Amino acid sequence: MLILASGSPRRRELLAYITSDFAVITHPTDESFPPDVSPRRGAELLALRKAKAVAGEHPRDVVIGADTIVVLGGEIFGKPKDHADAVRMLQALSGREHTVYTGVAVLSPQGEEVFSEGTAVRFLPLSQEEIEAYVATGEPMDKAGAYGIQGKGALLVEGITGDFYNVMGLPVCRLGKALSAR
Repeated sequence: MLILASGSPRRRELLAYITSDFAVITHPTDESFPPDVSPRRGAELLALRKAKAVAGEHPRDVVIGADTIVVLGGEIFGKPKDHADAVRMLQALSGREHTVYTGVAVLSPQGEEVFSEGTAVRFLPLSQEEIEAYVATGEPMDKAGAYGIQGKGALLVEGITGDFYNVMGLPVCRLGKALSAR
């Protein structure tokens, strides 16, 4: 059985591009970012932590864990704590380029594979009114970096370099290759 160790509706939607035959099982895990590691490696370690939390109870299955973070100038932007935090993040991202890293861990009886993808995202310069209006939609509150590229947040993004689906939370092409090798 294939198990997605994530409650994210976006990841469910993206994994369904690869296969419709999977289950979703999650366990609460510590999502604090490990100190003294690069953001890319940190995303990988968090993905591995999530996958291992589920794989311990499903050792014969293939378990996928994932974690997405936004990085601007070395600062990691996770999910906003509140309205003010979402506004702060969007103000910082306005008119600038940042990197979205999604770490992925695939655990199975054949072993584990951990990888990450990085995608550069360029934001348009945003007015305070645009930021406040977007935050008022509620969309930013459960998303790393306080935006969803697949929703109303698309209006904030001038362009990307890399995998669009990675920004949504799962690098579909790379994961598809990893799963086909199992």
